[in-house]
Amino acid sequence: MEFFKLMVFRIIVLAVLLPFAWASGATANPPKKVEPPSYSGMVFIPQGAFEMGSRQSLRELDPVSIFQADRHMLGPEDPSHEVILDAFYIDIYETSNAEYKSYMEKTGLTISPRYWDDSSFNQPEQPVVGVTWKEALNFCHWKNKRLPTEAEWEKAARGKRPVSYPWGDDPPDKELLNFDNHVRQTTPVGTYPKGKSDYGVFDLSGNVSEWVQDWHFPEYYLFSPKENPPGPEKGVYKVIRGGNWKNNAEDVRLTYRNATVPKARSNTVGFRCAADAPQPSSK
Repeated sequence: MEFFKLMVFRIIVLAVLLPFAWASGATANPPKKVEPPSYSGMVFIPQGAFEMGSRQSLRELDPVSIFQADRHMLGPEDPSHEVILDAFYIDIYETSNAEYKSYMEKTGLTISPRYWDDSSFNQPEQPVVGVTWKEALNFCHWKNKRLPTEAEWEKAARGKRPVSYPWGDDPPDKELLNFDNHVRQTTPVGTYPKGKSDYGVFDLSGNVSEWVQDWHFPEYYLFSPKENPPGPEKGVYKVIRGGNWKNNAEDVRLTYRNATVPKARSNTVGFRCAADAPQPSSK
């Protein structure tokens, strides 16, 4: 009976929120790619199914959160559900300041990331921070790549097992990732080889949270398509994944979802790029 009541409550939530789900903002139209991306520095993620989301109870849904203006704080990770993705590539490391500086120099970009002059965050091998979602998207398009979808990001982090963290189920510690304000700033990308995922992707927990392609809608997992979910068509917030150098152990779990406005410039948010895998020839 209690479970039935929770399901009825969830349906009521959807009835209240769905009219506002696509509140504002349009998905950016990426420029046409003129040549295939270079897959150097990327890892191949094969086509197939994986379990996305948390197995936690529906009780994690806080009714009070429904009435908050900042609704992205609701953000449940349940229900866990099977997702099937096409094969893709994803960067092994978060985008570094050195890479972003090269992009600025080659394109004549004059708008620097916030914290560009802060020695705690501007070292060449640290991940670039202080960039908006659109700036991250533009960098990836310049590389003939794109931002990963939320589902792609989670598959790259989860690997081939239903684990809590990219490295497995062992609790976080200072040898696995940069978190909980131990270092008090970002660390060079790839500093924690023990914390990489099954696919060999670094820093998917801690260091910086990462922009992904999707708009955010708290209840999206309840009705997202099973194959290649793209996220909502419109929204107010963009999803960020992965936790960061300030987050505690709870918030660097690989299923943890957060979001912020796309124009935000934070010293805790960076990004990495993804790319479609070439399709097999039909010949």
